[in-house]
Order: sequence, then C-alpha cells, then structure tokens
Amino acid sequence: MNTLIHPTAVINPKAELHPTVRVGPYAVIGEKVTIGAQTTIGAHVVLEGPTKIGESNRIFPGAVIGSEPQDLKYKGAASWVKVGDNNQIREYVTINRATDEGEATVIGNNNLLMAYAHVAHNCIIEDEVVIANSVALAGHIHIESKARISGVLGVHQFVRVGSLSMVGGMSRIERDVPPYTIVEGNPARVRSLNLVGLQRAGLSSEEIGHLKKAFRLLYRSDKTLQEALEQLELLPHNEYIQHFHRFLQSSISGEGRRGPIPGR
Repeated sequence: MNTLIHPTAVINPKAELHPTVRVGPYAVIGEKVTIGAQTTIGAHVVLEGPTKIGESNRIFPGAVIGSEPQDLKYKGAASWVKVGDNNQIREYVTINRATDEGEATVIGNNNLLMAYAHVAHNCIIEDEVVIANSVALAGHIHIESKARISGVLGVHQFVRVGSLSMVGGMSRIERDVPPYTIVEGNPARVRSLNLVGLQRAGLSSEEIGHLKKAFRLLYRSDKTLQEALEQLELLPHNEYIQHFHRFLQSSISGEGRRGPIPGR
C-alpha cells in the first residue's frame, strides 16, 4: 500500500503520479492527469484531464483543476491545463481547461492563488503572481510575472495585466493594466507607480527614477498617449522602459486588444 495516498482517494489507473506525490482523503484524480514530484493534493480535490501538474505544488482542499471550460463554444476538444512548479493553489480554486484542441490554460511557477479564485479557459499566468480571494478571471487573460491582484474583483476576457502591477480590491478591470502601476476603482484608473513593488523587486533608484519620468509623461502631461509613447523613445532604454513602451503600444495597436486603463 502507498502510504502517501489516502485509502479513500479515487485515482484513475491511467493517471501518472510521481511516487512522492501525497494525496488526501476523498480526492479524485482522473485519466490523463500527470503530477510531478513532491506535490501535495489536499482532501476533496478534483483533478480532471488532460492536465499536467509540475513539482512541489500544494493544492488545498476542494480545488478543482482541469474541468471543462465554461464556454459555449467548447465542443469536447482535448485541451489542457498546465501547471508549473512551487505553486500554492488554495481552497476551492477552479482552473478550467482551454477551449480548442491542443490549447492550454497555463499557470507558471511560484504563484499564489488564494481561496475561491477562478481561472477561466485559455488564461496564462506567468511567475510569482499573487491572486487574492474571490478573483474571477474570464477567458484569454494574460497576467505577467510579479503582478498582484487584490480580492473580490472581476477581470474582463482578453485583458492583460502587466508585470509588477498592483490591482486594488473590488475594482472592475475591463482594459489592460499597464506594468509597474497601481490600478484601482470602478471604473478603474491608473493611480500611481507601484513604488513599493518596484523596490521589493530590486530595481535600482536610477531605474525607478526613469520609470517616474515615464509615468509623468504618460499620465501627468497634456500629451496624447501616442505622443507620450513617442517621447518615451527619448528616455534611457533600460529593460523596464522598453517593456512599458511595448506593452502600451501593443495595447492600443494590437489586433483584438482592449486598450490600456487610462489615468485619473
């Protein structure tokens, strides 16, 4: 008997579990589920497939991962959920598979998804993201690394949330959240730079100073967004300014994009 698997757990014989995986009481693990080393599956967790879960994840009681997308376009395609390593997926989180054949809903590494968060079909969550309680992500959302999303809010489908941004609780997010900013409200507005987040991420005072200049140009001047983006080209081309520029430019000109959240 495998002492790491509770006797009440129901595991499809075709599921692939590393010998170090721990499975709690009454968990259900379906066919076409793969789970990597040192991952812990809590009580009453449901894992459906095709789903691939990496190493050293902690999945807390009641979470449901890999279920069919809540999308009327879904016609039974063999789509995926792919979860990386070292994630904490808390109680009653739901993560749906993608809609079309071969596509995936993707969770990267070192993320924290707090209780009752919902990740819909075709979402991409990069690395070191924190999503607080009762956040609802609609389909096709892309959240860049080290973003912070506070609790009890909804994010519209096809929205992007930029790296090192902070979204305030109970906001309505229906357009792209620019990187490095604090966004809050209903309707949401860009309030300031996320200075605390930038400092914690290890940016130098010089790099933060350049982002302050970019922020003032974008959100505190009388220039249009396109004029401000052109002026950004005159600032030092460090990686953060370049990413700020690329994100906003693609937000206003990329096919199917919703545009960035405006300033106050």
